Amino acid sequence: MTVISPPDFSAARFTAAPDARFVAAPADGVLPEGFFSTTNLPTYVKVGGRWLAPHMPRMDAGLFLDDRGELWAREGRLLNAGDMVAVGVAEDASEGIYVDSQAMNEGEVAAGEFRFMSSEVSREKPIDYSLMARVLLDERDRGGYIIWVTGPALVHSRARADMVWFIENGFVSALLAGNAVAVHDIESAIFDTTLGMTNAGLASTGGHGLHMRAINKVRAAGSIAAAVEQGIVRNGIMHACVRHDLPFVLCGSIRDDGPLPDVITDALEAQDAMRAHTARATMAIFLATALHAIATGNMLPSFSTDADGNMRSLPTICVDSSEFVVSKLKDRGTHQAFGVVTNAQDFMQILRLHVEREIAARARNVASSGIGELAGSSQ
Repeated sequence: MTVISPPDFSAARFTAAPDARFVAAPADGVLPEGFFSTTNLPTYVKVGGRWLAPHMPRMDAGLFLDDRGELWAREGRLLNAGDMVAVGVAEDASEGIYVDSQAMNEGEVAAGEFRFMSSEVSREKPIDYSLMARVLLDERDRGGYIIWVTGPALVHSRARADMVWFIENGFVSALLAGNAVAVHDIESAIFDTTLGMTNAGLASTGGHGLHMRAINKVRAAGSIAAAVEQGIVRNGIMHACVRHDLPFVLCGSIRDDGPLPDVITDALEAQDAMRAHTARATMAIFLATALHAIATGNMLPSFSTDADGNMRSLPTICVDSSEFVVSKLKDRGTHQAFGVVTNAQDFMQILRLHVEREIAARARNVASSGIGELAGSSQ
């Protein structure tokens, strides 16, 4: 993991820089003319002679200074008339705003570290699953917040059991998805099909309507959690989320069937619900979903900050069978994303295999270390 050191604010360029200028928002949901538009890189604003980093950083937002002197990255739609918003276009500190575009390249890098930002997208590029597994295991063991953003191919590709394994073993802190992921997972739990297709890939009689029957059963129960408690949904991804009290956000779309009662159909409400998790994220995995990956990427900074104020790079993995999706994500500003061009089933099974190997290797190291200590104390 790259540790990101803040700039040396005692340097002349920072001490000589003016305080940032703030202008009142002219109306509810409207940013003032000339507002500074944020990126997902570490950003600092000079306020009262001090350089501050905004809370809840993200791209495509304004910089809002509240009445207590706290700085926030906030979407324009959430501002009220009179809120004080930073204005300026320069990112070099000359207007009191500094974007540290070199932070990710100049951080303290451990030997052999997986460099997410340095990778080009290519179907032919080798994937270091072992290193990816170590990063994932390290995040879990240090209490990181790992968000997974998934598409329905996760279920169709028969990677459902692997996703359940990652949930049950503590590698998922929040699941962000759409109606389809939950619908197809629940259809599989109830009817052992996805969109009417059996595990053998064969069409089933009346299969075209099974996803609607699954939706109807959950709607009758009142919620996904209620369907689990009533024994309607007995296995799968959503079952594991409920049983392990794992938060999930299901975002609606105009093409949704049903939808399930837990789906948030208001797009802005769904965005706010997702934002609550992206603001806490220390690692993100986007799996087989173009729209949800780009949407989440737009809310995600390229770094995370721990309780002690230390900044680290935020590992972001985007998995899709198409190079276009990964490239599009990076083109839209999530430049730290590491692209894995493969199908969901292969990725999940191989990653799980390497995580299990890493867990076993660490257990052996602990055991051998204990034996060594015991032998030393007996001499």
